[in-house]
Amino acid sequence: MKRESGYNVPMRILIVEDEKDLAKNIKRGLTEEGFAVDVALDGEEGKYMIQNEPYDLVILDLMLPKLDGISLCNEIRSNGIKVPILMLTAKSEVGNKIEGLNSGADDYLTKPFDFEELKARIYALLRRGSTNELPILEINDLKLNPSKHEVFRNEIKLELTPKEFSILELLLRNKEKVITRTQILEHVWDYNFESMSNLVDVLIGTLRKKVDMKKQEKLIRTVYGVGFKISQENEKS
Repeated sequence: MKRESGYNVPMRILIVEDEKDLAKNIKRGLTEEGFAVDVALDGEEGKYMIQNEPYDLVILDLMLPKLDGISLCNEIRSNGIKVPILMLTAKSEVGNKIEGLNSGADDYLTKPFDFEELKARIYALLRRGSTNELPILEINDLKLNPSKHEVFRNEIKLELTPKEFSILELLLRNKEKVITRTQILEHVWDYNFESMSNLVDVLIGTLRKKVDMKKQEKLIRTVYGVGFKISQENEKS
């Protein structure tokens, strides 16, 4: 599945790791940070997903079935894909690290590792790949700072969950445009989702209560039968 042209979305990470429990735990932690996270359990699946999704970062295990991490990393770079790659492996020898970095990886982390270190390395790679500081997103008196992960309405700081923050960021990056439920599910959650889920409606409801406070202009609007948008238009939501 590819992103709709013209839509900006929260950062998306791919984990290519054949240890299911480890992949699951990393995904859970990064999802709580507000990322959209996909998982591939072998190198061939990872290769396919990288070719079909514009990921912001790839966490790549060295020892993988079907296609090993070094070969996959070489293929990614030979195809001109410049996504940051964090090599994750149980091998700690200097030679393995050099081989991983020479294949095109941007960083290298040895198992076992502390999740806080993994998170710090991810943010460092994402900052390194960005040439400009992320701009403040705003509409009316609502301001969202992607770098500091903060939201203010009329200078009052709003306490949002990671998912609420991601949905609001998606809406603000595409203000005045309608975002469908499928687009929100696809880009704020992960590669697989339940199409009949009411998660979006539930979270839009809680987000509205925090953003569209009493006696303030309503900004988050429902476009019935289509989806949602954030807008200053004078219309009923």
